[in-house]
Amino acid sequence: MKKRNVIAAAAAAAMAEISTAAYFYQRTMKRGRAKVERTIKMAGTDWSQYADVIAQRKEYFLAQPHEDVWIMSKDGLKLHGTFFHNGGSKRIVLCFHGYTSEGMKDYIGLSDYYLRRGFAMLLVDERAHGLSEGKYIGFGCLDRMDAMEWMAWILSHCGGDVKILLHGISMGASTVLMTSGLKLPKQVKGIVADCGFTSPKEVFTHVLHSMYHMPAFPIIQIADFMNRKLAGYGMDECNAAREVRKSTTPTLFIHGDADTFVPSRMCGRMYENCGARKSKLIVKGAAHAESYYKDTKRYEESLSSFIKDVL
Repeated sequence: MKKRNVIAAAAAAAMAEISTAAYFYQRTMKRGRAKVERTIKMAGTDWSQYADVIAQRKEYFLAQPHEDVWIMSKDGLKLHGTFFHNGGSKRIVLCFHGYTSEGMKDYIGLSDYYLRRGFAMLLVDERAHGLSEGKYIGFGCLDRMDAMEWMAWILSHCGGDVKILLHGISMGASTVLMTSGLKLPKQVKGIVADCGFTSPKEVFTHVLHSMYHMPAFPIIQIADFMNRKLAGYGMDECNAAREVRKSTTPTLFIHGDADTFVPSRMCGRMYENCGARKSKLIVKGAAHAESYYKDTKRYEESLSSFIKDVL
């Protein structure tokens, strides 16, 4: 009887762990369950203080000529982007947004910088976001292959004489850094990565520890198993800190030192590992994805210096 009770208790504990992991997995990885309101709350950035400047720049942004564009991913998803051709400019920035966001939201502030400096902009909705298809979020691991298709779209529609800059924020930064380890078209001249994480596994482990005060084991291991079965990739299968070792593309790393959602130590690790020419901007007092608004002057100066160097 005692042995039977021990077995029953162990089975109940195992089921509880599986149920907990499944709960966190569904609300983190699945479209419709991952909520932007929850992301904003966890990130802790006070966006209300920038409401006026965002509203002003959004009005100018949306008034510029733009069009919806579409591609197919290698695994058959219809992906959406918005293209601001800016008079047919041959300097094009390909932009990737953050977790639970979409292309037309994360670059409202930066659109003013890029458009006024003569860049065309292609703002994509990453898979399972915005108007793009997809049931499970790619966290950069899958999106990096989609990024290659977006680069191919630029070359086929804008010509081989373009100069491309990749710019990513948060999950988008991880996407462009993971992409940096692939063989990129020669037209890609530089990468800007703002507050990226190393891998889904590492950022989820940090969130479980710091925000939920829970051990990562065995939740991460169960979630990894589920993700391999459902989404088709492991949660540390592609790690930006490893991918940047293979990079030959000049890269500007940006991070806020007050980021509690994606700790700046991840930026430091990726910067140290990066095999390409590199520079770094750490913005004092900036929370997650806040660096541009927290210190616009330094951000734009760093970006301008980088662009002058690579283009």
